[in-house]
Formats: sequence, structure tokens, C-alpha cells
Amino acid sequence: MVRGEGLGVRGFGTLSFFGIAIVLLASVVAGCAGELALGDPRTMTFKPVEFSPPDPERIVLDNGMVVYLLEDHELPLITMTATMRTGSWLDPADKIGLAALTGSVMRTGGGGGFSAEEVDEALEQFAGDVSVGIGRQSGSASLDVLSKDLKRGLQIFTALVRNPAFEPARLELAKLQAIEGIRRRQDNPGSIVGREFIKLLYGAEHPTARESTIDSVRRITRDDLVAFHRNTIHPNGIILGVTGDFKKEAMLAALRDAFGDWKKGAVPELKIADVPESDAGKPEVWFIDKDTTQTHLRAGHLSIKEHDPDYVSLAIANDILGGSSFRSRIFNDVRTKRGLAYSVGSRLNTGVHDQGIWLVRAETKSVSTQEVIERFLANIERMRTELVSDTELAEAKDAYVNSFIFSFSSPSAIVNRLIELEYDGLPKDFLQQLRDKVVKLNKEEILAAAKKHLSPDRLKIVAVGSGKTLPAALSTFGEVKEIKLVPEG
Repeated sequence: MVRGEGLGVRGFGTLSFFGIAIVLLASVVAGCAGELALGDPRTMTFKPVEFSPPDPERIVLDNGMVVYLLEDHELPLITMTATMRTGSWLDPADKIGLAALTGSVMRTGGGGGFSAEEVDEALEQFAGDVSVGIGRQSGSASLDVLSKDLKRGLQIFTALVRNPAFEPARLELAKLQAIEGIRRRQDNPGSIVGREFIKLLYGAEHPTARESTIDSVRRITRDDLVAFHRNTIHPNGIILGVTGDFKKEAMLAALRDAFGDWKKGAVPELKIADVPESDAGKPEVWFIDKDTTQTHLRAGHLSIKEHDPDYVSLAIANDILGGSSFRSRIFNDVRTKRGLAYSVGSRLNTGVHDQGIWLVRAETKSVSTQEVIERFLANIERMRTELVSDTELAEAKDAYVNSFIFSFSSPSAIVNRLIELEYDGLPKDFLQQLRDKVVKLNKEEILAAAKKHLSPDRLKIVAVGSGKTLPAALSTFGEVKEIKLVPEG
């Protein structure tokens, strides 16, 4: 569970048509009474799904490692996930990409006396799977294994997490793969618009937005990986979740044997600086010239964090505006009614350690660029000035409340949720608190949050598409500036 790759909205995932269908099916299975007007499934209503997930046991080892245990004997499988307090926010400015390479080669480069080939061969022999990765705000290592093979799987898992060998040949291969990925960054317009939008919001040198380069990757040595692992990965900075077919006492004995003699270390504090946002008083507009018949659009600004008092109100406002796919205002206006875009919507991305982002997005024909942005602005303004309807509020609240159960769809999901909450310093009942706030939410609170936190004058608009047509299409919304991409290798 590598955190920080994208600023996820905890508990407010967008419900697609398929997701809504699952919610309705879950309601039926749960025995909720429904009434269907013949010929119109939109009138189907259900009581909220009530669900009490099992409570994993939390134990702290003597070296500070936190362990969550939840037995599940339905299948002879065990899943183990370690969330580590490390991340690319710790990358030196001249070696961006160090954390990612460290995570990659922890898995591929052998460790604990096992060569890389021996690790791969052993996992193949007993059908085990081990993965390791380090993202922007955390690192993650996982083991999936048959319960009968736990001893062998845990031996390899422990070796790679505690004592990675970082074999030079595997490091060089990982660097070549990273460099090839950098060279391909400018192939995809959707990727370009997302990356450049984030840079404009946070600044290109901010830990949330900065990117590795060919030069920064080439500078990274094996000694850098060894030092990064030694300085940032410690048992008292790890939360370990174990689910599956095991007995508590036997598992604790195995974990103490595997990790008990690992000494505590100085765990880095996860602290990412906020960005002072300039008050331009009007939208700022950029384009990137790319030979394509479509325009890839982003428009938005920095927003609140997940523990902000207005979070629930703003999240539901966004759901109604453009986050709920087929039933949202933007989708119905831009796609269904006007046929201007196939992919369109809005998103509220929040976290605890980063400033949040609110944005609207679309992929549209070049000739429709101006009209799509105009419809964005019209729908934002309507959201800021009019109360939502009773139907919109009811649908948004029902979708969230009834989807709550899917945050706890399996033992591993339950444990991972608790690990995520503890890692972020949030109470274990945080999701239940959100659910209760959604149930009590009213239209006036949504309007107040939208008016306060959706700001057309603060928009940063970024478009990737034809440089021949974009400047004219965008000029209606402000002074247009060009972002020139630097060739990568």
C-alpha cells in the first residue's frame, strides 16, 4: 500500500455505473426492503446497509513495530503487508528517484544471504509472491503465500525488508528501466497534462510535484541505496498487517523470531510543506503544444486536507458536480446533453500530509475546447450559488452510505484501512465519523462549502493539444502562456 502516488479521497471514491450496481446488489443481499416502480430503476430505494466489520488485534513488539492481526480460515492463504515510514519526500534534490529505485531493488536485488536468482527461484517453487515499493509518502512490502509455506515465505520477506543486498547488476537494470520510462513521459498527452498541472499547483521543486530526470537517476549509486535504506527504514517506523489462515500465538512467535532482534532507529518525520497560493484574482491559463486532434484539459486549484471541518461537505458537493460519473451535473451537461467529451468529470483529491487538489478534467475535440471550459465555469458557478436539489443530495448521500461496506470487503482491506489511518495519525473510527457526517449533511452546508472552496478566480487551466488552435480557444479565459517541454534524452 504505497501512499502518496495519487492524492486519494479516503471513503469518497467515485461510484461508476458498475459500482452503483454493486451497491444496489449489496442492499438486496443485506435484506434491505426495496420498492421498484415498474420500468424505471431510478426510483428503486433501499435502507442504508448496516455493517459491523471485525476488529483486528493490535500489538506492539518490543522494538516498536506495530502489528495488526486478523485471522481468516476460509482459505489456506496468508497475506502480510508492511507500511514503512519512508518515501520520495526524502530524496536529495540532485538524486530524485532514489526512493523509488531503493524500493525496486530491495525486491529484485536479493538480500539476507539470498541472491536475486535464489529469491526468484524459491518464490516460484512454492508459488509465493513478494513485492516492495517506495512511493512519495510511504514504502510498502507485501507477502502472499500459502499458509503451509509461511516459514519459507517469511524468511525471504524478512531478508528483503531488513537486509537487501542491492546487487549491482539488478540496480543497473532498474536504472535503465527508469531512464526508459523518463524518455517515454512525453508520449502520452494525458500523462503530460496531469504532470504539468501538478507542477503549476505546487511548484516544480516541491516534493509532491518534482520529477526524476535522466541525470538524477544516473547519479544514484549502490551506496546511495544502502544509505537510504539504513537511514529511513526501521522497525519502529513499520506497521505490519497480517491476515489469513494462522493462529495468533504461532504468528506472533514467528514475527518475533523474524523481526525481534532488529534494533530501533531514528524514524523520519513525514512533513511536507504547504504552498502559499498566489491570489491572481483571475484564472491562469497555459497550453502545451502536442500534435493531436484532441485537447486534454485540467482546471483547478489547491484545496483542503482530509481532516478539514468542511471536508465532507466539499466531497459531497464535488460528487454532485462531477465526481459521480453518470449522475453528475458536469457529465450530464458536457457529455450527455451536448456531446462535447467522452471522458469528463471533477475530482477532489485529499490527504493528511499534502494540500488537497480540486479539479475538473475532460478530453474533447480541439474545436470544442472553449465551449467545454465555458460549461465547466457555468457548472461551478451554479454549484456556488444554488442549493442542490433534494434528489441530488439524497442520491449522493445514499451512494456514499451504501458504499461504506466496500471499505471493509475483505480481512486484508479491513487491516489495510486501519494501517492507513494509523499511519496518517487519524482515529480508527475516522471512516465511521465521515459516514455519520454524511448522513447529517444538509443542502446549506454543501452550498457554503462550494462557495468557500470552489474558486473560479483561482483556477489554473492547462490544456495539451494543437498549438495552432489552443491559444485562440483559451484566450477568452485569461492571458495564455506556453509550457515548452524539454526533450528527455
